[in-house]
Amino acid sequence: MLEDEFQFYLDNQDELVKKYNGRFIVIKGEKVVGDYSSEIEAYNKSVAAYELGTFLIQECRPGEESYTQTFRTRVTF
Repeated sequence: MLEDEFQFYLDNQDELVKKYNGRFIVIKGEKVVGDYSSEIEAYNKSVAAYELGTFLIQECRPGEESYTQTFRTRVTF
């Protein structure tokens, strides 16, 4: 689910960052259908227009930091 949208972002990240750097973009299929200044604005506008689960909201920034997270813990197994 949403693999195509995420792959579109990865494949076009450099071009998208040039156009939308620092914005939250909404991707549906292989097309940017909106860009917003906040994630909540992107969500509210998108759910009004599209069915949940059919679009991806992605922060548009250079590098992997915009789509990866690192969690650290002191727990050992």
